Amino acid sequence: MGNPVEFVLTPGQRADVSQADELLAGRDAEAVIADKGYDSDPLVRRIEAKGAQAVIPPKKNRKEPRAYDEYLYKERSKVERFIHLLKQYRRVATRYEKTDPTYMGFVYVAAIMILLR
Repeated sequence: MGNPVEFVLTPGQRADVSQADELLAGRDAEAVIADKGYDSDPLVRRIEAKGAQAVIPPKKNRKEPRAYDEYLYKERSKVERFIHLLKQYRRVATRYEKTDPTYMGFVYVAAIMILLR
């Protein structure tokens, strides 16, 4: 439905794929939909080992592009729209808060405000 399940705060220079295991831990799914930042052979193997379909488009620099379900990938737009709504809250978009717990508190408040609409 595009509603958030979990938020993970990371430094801006950290790769998205480094958080994949934490985000997938303890979750069962038929498909894992992610953007090109998560395109990694080891991650795809771990997803498929759990019995889920990896719906991750291949990076352009891949020598052998993987096939993925392009129709199912369109569902990812729900997540992108939610992130866009989240960034409409200035304190979240500009990160006025200096400490991680305070910033995440505002992220949660903004998410609650969006979900209560």
